[in-house]
Amino acid sequence: MKKLYALRGAVCCDNTEDDIRIQTAALYRGLLESNSLAEDAIVSALFSVTPGLDAKNPCAALRAAGYAQTLPLFAVQEVFTHGMMNNVIRVLIHCYLEEGAAVKHLYTNGAEALRPDRTGQGQTPPIQ
Repeated sequence: MKKLYALRGAVCCDNTEDDIRIQTAALYRGLLESNSLAEDAIVSALFSVTPGLDAKNPCAALRAAGYAQTLPLFAVQEVFTHGMMNNVIRVLIHCYLEEGAAVKHLYTNGAEALRPDRTGQGQTPPIQ
């Protein structure tokens, strides 16, 4: 039986169109591969970017990289807080996986410091 899950991930990148495209695609592809997830099992993806990442929208970057052509995507800018890590793209993907799946979150390219508790092989319960 399939259940609805939420995958989390983040990546640090430079504020250039190329790096935003490359890093966004690598984060997305990594989440799909590590969770054996097909795009047709994804409900939606929500991206956030820290202030200062304005060279390209991560949704447009992902589509330009050949992914998520028919998926609902949305991007927002994070609220500035003192001491926040800069140049970070975060993603929240809602998807269907087999009940009891060992969900793998992905934090890369310096973003591991954001959630060391989620960079391992932890399991996330399904959304009720």
